[in-house]
Formats: sequence, structure tokens, C-alpha cells
Amino acid sequence: MISMNPRTAALSITKHFFLILGGILMLLPFLWMVNTSLQQGGLSNYVEAWTKVPFGRYFLNTLFVTLLTVAGVLVTASLAAYSFATMKYRGRNFLFLLFLSTMMVPQPVYLAPSYVILAKLGWINTYMALIIPWTTNVFSIFLFRQHFKTIPKTLYEAAILDGCGRLKYLWKVVLPLSKPVIVTVILFNIIGSWNSFMWPLVVTHSENLRVLQVGLSYFNQEQSSNFELLMAASTFSTIPLVILFLFVQKRIVASYSRSGIKD
Repeated sequence: MISMNPRTAALSITKHFFLILGGILMLLPFLWMVNTSLQQGGLSNYVEAWTKVPFGRYFLNTLFVTLLTVAGVLVTASLAAYSFATMKYRGRNFLFLLFLSTMMVPQPVYLAPSYVILAKLGWINTYMALIIPWTTNVFSIFLFRQHFKTIPKTLYEAAILDGCGRLKYLWKVVLPLSKPVIVTVILFNIIGSWNSFMWPLVVTHSENLRVLQVGLSYFNQEQSSNFELLMAASTFSTIPLVILFLFVQKRIVASYSRSGIKD
């Protein structure tokens, strides 16, 4: 058994104490939400909340939009990051920094011009408006690019000698070595799409196109005094993301440990 000196042991105990305390504090709001949802009516609150408004439709819309958005992000982010990480051309670093700078622009700034563009395209109140603008994600490009730069160049040289082109190398070599990053990108974009509220609220007005967060907002207005139903609806809207995170958290840690921050 490896022994620790008293100072190291004390630091370790203190660190774990604060980590456990932080975890408990983060869990308290969720536990309060679940506890409130089970008061008075119990599980029947969930059934009543589900049937009050068409949450089934909201879930299907959200799932459809999320799947197509994530698929688009994986394609665009991997191709853009591959270009930034492996190809040499004039203005590459400037263009990458320009991409990163867009992350500092808050959504309300580009909401109105984006709406005007979509209106001219005739996409307002369609699935196109919910999906197409979000199939490119700068943070996902950044994560892919940082990871791609850690892959040894000798692999590319060996692949070229075997007659492998750039796209085939990306598909056959780079992406199979990037599974932790792919999982992280998928998770972040699922969470972003699942929790999207302002954009769907602005670009759609039909109940048939309403996504989960917008539907939950309208439900909140209708049942503002019924906290049990509100908490029940909030709980079954949140549970899918909690379950997903529990399954892929190890992949996320692996992604950050491998990618690093490199120029």
C-alpha cells in the first residue's frame, strides 16, 4: 500500500469534500423538482401533465430536429476541422480565428437578420428553419480541430503511400481515432438542440412544429399555479438528457484529456 504524508492526505480529503459538496448542491434542485412532482397526485401528475398538451408531438419534433441537426454538425464540423488541422493554405489561421470570434456574438444580435434571411427563403414556420441554421457549430469545429492536430502526421504519410486520398484518410483513419470527440460533439449538440427555446419560438408559430422547450413554456403559462404538474412536465423533459449524460460521461473526459489546447 502506498502511504501518503499528512499534508497530501489532508489536501486530498479537502478536495474530495468540496467535490462531493458541490455535487450535492447541484443535485438539490433536481431532487426538489422530482419531489414536488410526486406530491398530492403522485405518478398520476405525470400522466395528467403528458395529456394536458400534446407532449408526444413535442418530443417527436424535438427528436427529429435534434437528430438531423447533430448529423449535419458532424459532417460540417469534421470537414472544416480537418481542413484547419491538416491542410496548409494562405489565411488558414486567420479564418479559424474568425470562426472562433463568432462564438462571442450573443444570439439576440443575429436573431433579427437571420429571421429576415429565412423569410426571404420562405423557411419561416418550417422544419428547415429549425434545422439548417444549426447544422454548423463553431465549438464543434474547435473540438475536432484540436483533436485532429494530435494525430501523428506519419499516419497520413503512410496512408498516402497506400493510395489513400484526403477524404478516405479522414473516413478510414482520422474519424475512427476520434470516437471520444465525436461522442462529446454529439452530446453537446443534443443538449443544445434539446434545450433550444428562443430560436424555435421566433421562427415557428404552428403547434405542429412546436418543440419541447417551447411547448413547456406554453404549458407553464397554462398551469402557472399547478406546481405539481409543472414539475412533472419539467422532470420528464429533463430525464432523457440526464440518462444520456450518465452513459457517455467517460467519453467526454477522454475527449478533453486527449484533445488539449494546441496551436
